Amino acid sequence: MASRLILLIEDDTDIAVTLQHDLEDAGYRVQRAESVMSGLTMAREEHPELILLDLSLPDGDGRDVLTRIRRDSELPILVLTARDIVGEKVELLTLGADDYIVKPFDIAELLARIAVQFRQETSETLTVGELELNPSRRLVLYRGKELPFSAKEFALLSLLMQHPGRVYSREDIVREVWEGELGERSNVVDVHFANIRGKFRDVELYGLLRTVRGVGYALRA
Repeated sequence: MASRLILLIEDDTDIAVTLQHDLEDAGYRVQRAESVMSGLTMAREEHPELILLDLSLPDGDGRDVLTRIRRDSELPILVLTARDIVGEKVELLTLGADDYIVKPFDIAELLARIAVQFRQETSETLTVGELELNPSRRLVLYRGKELPFSAKEFALLSLLMQHPGRVYSREDIVREVWEGELGERSNVVDVHFANIRGKFRDVELYGLLRTVRGVGYALRA
């Protein structure tokens, strides 16, 4: 089986070279881009399985890459940011990032975050009412209409659909989906579920997703 292909969009040559070596040592294949335009071109032509995206690029903002890729692709995007600010993290997740990591970071943490994105999903199709989730095709359908879910939103919905009616605490969700401790990710969980609720609302699917105040989230059985 071929190793996973990661597209690294980073204009700092020293950082990019170091990351490429670390990722290749971990068994990944790596393609590098140094700008918004080259990143978008390579994302389209090289078909990466995950993107590591720096925000500060010479011809624009990494957010431009994020929003343009999200128009027609749901591949995992992990943002590299230098600012440890809650508002910025919420903005990135709202725009469609699946995760973020704050510079400077330990390569072990980055590899763990990447491994979570690549975690194998169950192949069994899940259904709750007229909502259907197909892991092997990475599709979410409602009344036959495909809903555009990011990789992280897909993982969260998959978790809840495996046990409709069960209330998952934020701690449970972070442990299952991020394989870590809750910490600052309480806000991350809430942002992702707000995005999911908005996508349900777009197709007039109301009341399926429950927010249990002070506890967590569930799907109505």
